[in-house]
Amino acid sequence: MASVPNSDELIFFVNGRKVIEKNADPEVNLLYYLRKVLYLTGTKYSCGGGGCGACTVMVSRYDPKTKKIHHSPVTACLVPICSLYGAAVTTVEGVGSIRTRIHPVQERLAKCHGTQCGFCSPGMVMSIYTLLRNHPEPTLEQITKALGGNLCRCTGYRPIVESGKTFCAESTICGLKGSGKCCMDQEERSFVNRQEKMCTKLYNEDEFQPLDPSQEPIFPPELIRMAEDPNKRRLMFQGERTTWITPVTLSDLLELKTNFPEAPLIMGNTAVGPSIKFRGEFHPVFISPLGLPELYFVDYTDDGVTIGAGYSLAQLNDALHLTVLEQPKEKTKTYRALLKHLRTLAGAQIRTMATLGGHVVSRPNFSDLNPILAAGNATINLISKGGERQIPLNSHFLERSPEASLKSEEIVLSVHIPHSTQWHFVSGLRLAQRQENAFAIVNAGMSVKFEDGTDTIKDLQMFYGSVGPTVVSASQTCKQLIGRSWDDHMLSDACRWVLDEIYIPPAAEGGMVEYRRTLIISLLFKFYLKVRRRLNKMDPHKFPDIPERYMSALEDFPIKTPQGIQMFQCVDPYQSPQDPIGHPVMHQSAIKHATGEAVFSDDMPPIAQELFLAVTTSTRAHAKIISIDASEALALPGVFDVITAEDVPGDNNHQGEVLYAQNEVICVGQIVCTVAADTYAHAREAAKKVKITYEDIQPRIITIEQALEHNSFFSIEKKVEQGNVEQAFKYVDQIIEGEAHVEGQEHFYMETQTILAIPKQEDKEMVLYLGTQFPSHAQEFVAAALNIPRSRIACHVKRIGGGFGGKVTKPALLGAIGAVAANKTGRPIRFILERGDDMLITAGRHPLLGKYKIGFMNNGVIKAADVEYYINGGCTPDESESVTEFIVLKSDNAYYIPNFRCRGRPCKTNLPSNTAFRGYGFPEAAVVAEAYMAAVASQCNLSPEEVKEINMYKRISTTAYKQTFNPEPLRRCWKECLEKSSFSARKLAAEEFNKKNYWKKRGLAVVPMKFTVGFPVAYYNQAAALVHIYLDGSVLVTHGGCEMGQGLHTKMIQVASRELNIPQSYIHLSETSTITVPNASFTAASMGADINGKAVQNACQILMARLQPIIRKNPEGRWEDWIAKAFEESISLSTTGYFKGYQTYMDWEKEKGDPYPYYVYGASCSEVEVDCLTGAHKLLRTDIFMDAAFSINPALDIGQIEGAFIQGMGFYTIEELKYSPEGVLYSRSPDDYKIPTVTEIPEEFYVTLVRSQNPTAIYSSKGLGEAGMFLGSSVLFAIFDAVTAARKERGLTKTFTLNSPATPEFIRMTCMDQFTDMIPRDDPSTFTPWSIHVS
Repeated sequence: MASVPNSDELIFFVNGRKVIEKNADPEVNLLYYLRKVLYLTGTKYSCGGGGCGACTVMVSRYDPKTKKIHHSPVTACLVPICSLYGAAVTTVEGVGSIRTRIHPVQERLAKCHGTQCGFCSPGMVMSIYTLLRNHPEPTLEQITKALGGNLCRCTGYRPIVESGKTFCAESTICGLKGSGKCCMDQEERSFVNRQEKMCTKLYNEDEFQPLDPSQEPIFPPELIRMAEDPNKRRLMFQGERTTWITPVTLSDLLELKTNFPEAPLIMGNTAVGPSIKFRGEFHPVFISPLGLPELYFVDYTDDGVTIGAGYSLAQLNDALHLTVLEQPKEKTKTYRALLKHLRTLAGAQIRTMATLGGHVVSRPNFSDLNPILAAGNATINLISKGGERQIPLNSHFLERSPEASLKSEEIVLSVHIPHSTQWHFVSGLRLAQRQENAFAIVNAGMSVKFEDGTDTIKDLQMFYGSVGPTVVSASQTCKQLIGRSWDDHMLSDACRWVLDEIYIPPAAEGGMVEYRRTLIISLLFKFYLKVRRRLNKMDPHKFPDIPERYMSALEDFPIKTPQGIQMFQCVDPYQSPQDPIGHPVMHQSAIKHATGEAVFSDDMPPIAQELFLAVTTSTRAHAKIISIDASEALALPGVFDVITAEDVPGDNNHQGEVLYAQNEVICVGQIVCTVAADTYAHAREAAKKVKITYEDIQPRIITIEQALEHNSFFSIEKKVEQGNVEQAFKYVDQIIEGEAHVEGQEHFYMETQTILAIPKQEDKEMVLYLGTQFPSHAQEFVAAALNIPRSRIACHVKRIGGGFGGKVTKPALLGAIGAVAANKTGRPIRFILERGDDMLITAGRHPLLGKYKIGFMNNGVIKAADVEYYINGGCTPDESESVTEFIVLKSDNAYYIPNFRCRGRPCKTNLPSNTAFRGYGFPEAAVVAEAYMAAVASQCNLSPEEVKEINMYKRISTTAYKQTFNPEPLRRCWKECLEKSSFSARKLAAEEFNKKNYWKKRGLAVVPMKFTVGFPVAYYNQAAALVHIYLDGSVLVTHGGCEMGQGLHTKMIQVASRELNIPQSYIHLSETSTITVPNASFTAASMGADINGKAVQNACQILMARLQPIIRKNPEGRWEDWIAKAFEESISLSTTGYFKGYQTYMDWEKEKGDPYPYYVYGASCSEVEVDCLTGAHKLLRTDIFMDAAFSINPALDIGQIEGAFIQGMGFYTIEELKYSPEGVLYSRSPDDYKIPTVTEIPEEFYVTLVRSQNPTAIYSSKGLGEAGMFLGSSVLFAIFDAVTAARKERGLTKTFTLNSPATPEFIRMTCMDQFTDMIPRDDPSTFTPWSIHVS
């Protein structure tokens, strides 16, 4: 940071060490400072907007008034360093380290298998650690609440929650359901073979070190002295472009606000921070009254509570909680409404940062609190140099009327929230894409006051959020209803009038217009019911109660702490105790993940002279590039160079993949040029200044429908067929035709794409450190771009922070872009994509359109199926043709249809190119098969389970492409799933529930699966390994697979340990590199452990064969002795191992082959409850039975199954990509794209590994990395089951188009009722919608 005169010293502590920053820059955040200045890289960058929790740290402050120390979890990416004066920061490194001692939180997260890729782990540790500092014996609810702001894409959260539960005082086992007998008792659970003993313990609690709060680091005494210093003075920090001023008295603050009326007040920085970062706002001056005593207080009076504007939302929560406990119920209605919304508002970190004053005054249109405060008649106390005044927090204020707003020199001092009265009812209502940490789609604050003792409306207020540019009041409607009785006639008028008054235009930003209109009146109806119910409780004789069947509409879904059991086969008691195969061994990097000491690519220390790269991307979907003007960018400070297509020495277009756009752009988000500068901030600033002139080209193809119209495809049709489909259609009882749309999915790996490219001094060599699943592919692209041999390109992969297929091909393209920049500048390049750029540029899962024609008999037997699939491939080939082939080959899922034809084609569109994603086409395609099973069931008046059972593969069978297989494990998983999940009994219970509840419905579904691993191209299945034995007996293993959280390296150590018959502690696995193992295949298709395991096994067996003569001579000797002797006898202690690969093939001309080495089978059953009024759903229980054959490591395999299932569940329910009709991706951050959080996972989650034989793979194991993904569709079909029940009751047709994801919008608008009938509908030809579906 550049030195600036007149700047104060910034003093704070990090991990007990004093930091004195002489040149504190207000624009620098704590995350940057920790990582790039202090080199504490345990705290991770993942989203940069406070939405994912990866950068969570603990900030502790001393309050001189209460003499207490407050510990708060915060997201470091939003904390300006200048706000930390006098604070103590604790990062994951300060909690514990392998070098000193690890903390119980870190140990338990690791040993409970709560880390996979490890990128989110430091944030998880910090969230739980901060909770324990405040509550050493937390409740289960506190654990779940503390983790609500942390995202994880790998584990599915269950083991993370479990690690936190181990600190709870209360019992965390299933409670044995009060029977004293485990609900999953073994005798009942395993009827496969009584001899097969099942285990349920994945870790041993006895190993855990106890938590001793007295051992925590003390708060620095110097900071206490600083806080209590009576002579505090104003602080000023002067940055490169901005000034930060911290006043120490109220009068000083008011003086500053008069002098700098436009300067924002910074407290938590949760509103201003994102505006600066994502919306390009600039403020030359910041005023930060953080810690000013006059802003921090609670005043309890007879008529209400006054809360200081500086109180964080977490402190507001505590203050209101106290009031609710102490005051009679009738006075606390507003407080309880606020508390309900405070529970789910953002995550714990944001709630401890954001302040009440900041929230009120920033007046976000999506505010969950302001509508309730307004409905509760809150007032705002303002102060300026001119004096104090009060303004009502009402519609004029919320709608930003100039006369009702703050004057520029005023600040909010406090907010007064009055008590409610006996005949005054206040409620808060909201609906979001997911239950917690998501902006509301629509929310409301409503209140009604009755004439005492009557239901005559005296005063009514309704405020809605997210329906316009501000929070909106339905004041006209409310006025008209005064004097009316609270009855159905009033409700009917209120709904009509409020829809007239609050008009959402058809092309409104945010889309979902008809849904939001419906929510406006659905939430009003909920309020109406709640008030009716409360009136009845006050006087049952006077006020009739609401119908019993409406009761469940009153309550939102509760947030419960998930629980479950994981079952796997116990290890044979006769197996050698040293042999780790079959044991639930902890991930080899788990402890390092939890201490933040696991090094990811961007954690590597800075390299001398390195430059940072930022991208300039196309803003048009299809256009000619007329000119690129980089002059303004090049003139900015710190900018080194701008790189374009002209600078690529070799191929700028390799295998159809374009590095830098040349002459034309073919999608929004295509990289046109990059800027290299001395800091990322400089590079990013300059990248925005590059001016590109375009001329649009037609056609612009965005959707599959448009591609079909323009006949735009990447390849010819792929087809498999068996029987005589046309003939069979003539002899069936019924034929149905239909289609299903499945939208895409964003990978949302926690670590964004990361490239370090280092040019060497000699021979044009280039070294790359990158996060990729396919290093040799990256090597190929870099070599092609630089026009040099591959032998001069070294690609190193230590570990990846999540991949899921998104790091197979994309890092090759980005690596080549980085390498070209390094080549041109002659300097090392650090190229890290920001989350928004990553989501825009790298795309994700292919959106799919499935069309089907099914012929079947009245008894449910399907005789003929003709299925067509089209996928949206985007603008370049990438993996789209291969994904299409997989879709066609796997389209039968678990069903035998004698006359079956499937065709598939990848569409070429002007979207960023879609790519590999866990399951590789199967999760989107198999949904179509399940959809037509459900459609047939509906026509035959049978249950979907019956139709699935009837048509399932039953005996040794042949697929449409003539591959033979035995479905016995499929049948077993299916049978066990139905029996052990008590499916029939629970289905009846759900039907009972549905009879008694009109507005909430339950649904169950069970889904079978026949999945494949590997690739239909034999040479893709080959693998190699390199094993060295050193003279001290230690072993170094290297192989071609990449570690991305799936535990591949851990399994390879287990394999080497068994084969060499030595403890795992002797074996080290450092990294994957093109130097040690050349030409390695990708780590994908669930075959990482399969093929690399065989290669490692082969190498170890070669070495053991060499050692045999020595071992025979000295059978009792130690390993170290044998190695020393071998060296003396000149026996080579190093070898390569090789696996030729599964000999798979597929002949598309003949439509036959042996494309897959074996199948993985499974079944899952899920139960959901849906709220028909809002579209919300709750996943109550999931049972998964997975054919694991023999699991090499049950902990890792169960982790993969659970993680994939939750990722699949997200894909099928809440994860929704939004595109504009012009092909612009809107969803570019965790604010706009919702992956599951800890609150979305099943309340009860049971996973069982089913044993079978698999002689094909190493140790009879199976590859389970992807299989669980599709099982998430059991949630989708359970939702359809619930929606079908609602529609049936409302007299609607049973059949409706099945689309994925089943978002709250889809659920609500499909459960049609009087409210959906009431809303205005627009003629689609009269407007252009804000967003479109691209499938």
